[in-house]
Amino acid sequence: MGYALSTIWYERQRFLPAILAVAFSAVLVAVQSGLVLGLLSVLSMPVDRAPADVWVAFPSVRSVDFGRPIPERWVSRLAAQPEVDRAEGAVIGFAPWTRQGANPAQTTTQVCNVVGARLDPQSLAAPDVVRNSPELLAALAEPMAVAVDESELDRLGVRGVGDTAEVVGRRVRVAGLVSGCRSLGGPYLFCSLETARVLLGYQPDQVTYLVARCKNPGDAGAAARRMNGYPQLSAFTSDEFSARSRLHWLTTTKAGVAIGFTALLGLLVGAVVTSQTLFAATAASQREFATLRAMGIPKWRLKFSVLVQSFWVGLFGLALAAPITLALAEGANALGTAVRLHPYILLGSAAVTMLMALGSGMAALRSFQGVDPAHNIR
Repeated sequence: MGYALSTIWYERQRFLPAILAVAFSAVLVAVQSGLVLGLLSVLSMPVDRAPADVWVAFPSVRSVDFGRPIPERWVSRLAAQPEVDRAEGAVIGFAPWTRQGANPAQTTTQVCNVVGARLDPQSLAAPDVVRNSPELLAALAEPMAVAVDESELDRLGVRGVGDTAEVVGRRVRVAGLVSGCRSLGGPYLFCSLETARVLLGYQPDQVTYLVARCKNPGDAGAAARRMNGYPQLSAFTSDEFSARSRLHWLTTTKAGVAIGFTALLGLLVGAVVTSQTLFAATAASQREFATLRAMGIPKWRLKFSVLVQSFWVGLFGLALAAPITLALAEGANALGTAVRLHPYILLGSAAVTMLMALGSGMAALRSFQGVDPAHNIR
């Protein structure tokens, strides 16, 4: 190991490109993966920001955005589960928003995501920004009142509280503003259950989801499995439903596929550059390796030395990539782009990058075909 480190130090001009290639790959994979996670977490916001432990919907629902009406009376089935402490309904769905301007050219049309929940501090489906604001809860209790994220005002064509617009021909009023609930797709409209039913055309006894809080959150899986016994329903824990929603958007939208492909491309470019750099450095050291062979050093020891070199190249690349990744993530978050560097993202990126470096070292071993003790005599 000492020989490998010494070689990297004295031949640093040869190994520096490989270290930079590893760092580039690690940064790209981590930031792109964090960007994917951040973007997809926005899409599952109604699940992630609500305190419900169990979500029940129509069969085979793919995402929280694509629910269908189910009878609210079925909430009794969920409330009857021994693990459940309390259950209620929620209404979530897409609806067109129209804001008339002074002339037709200034009219704003936008597809929005309506989120209707019980207006109570203990609500199981309302996001925290709504539950924790008594003033907002009181304002949303008025008929056809909605709250929007303050960062979405320009997209919606409104200036603030008090402005009005139309949703499916129904006049709504912006009664409050929230923060931290920006959407990747249509802006979120938070409102009461009654308002959401009117905007989405639901009957008074219909909801999109049945949600429940369990006495022990760890028992949510058992309640969900039991609810799946009803053929008219699908049930998930909040974590399962959140992951299901994200996976749907990742695998069915061009944006998710493109971001994943970009991360894979960065890894591939880094692997090729690292492999070729290590191969060139190993090939350039053939005279030294031939001398060591003539001294009786087994070839497997020399090959192991190359693999150790690739390990150190990967480690130095990761050390260089760490501060750059954190700085880029902080800069992106400051600009309003969500980059979530979950510990699993960082560990996974480091593991993949290290495997790439070791794989490049394995590829560089093909240069040993020319290593021969007689090389120095010719």
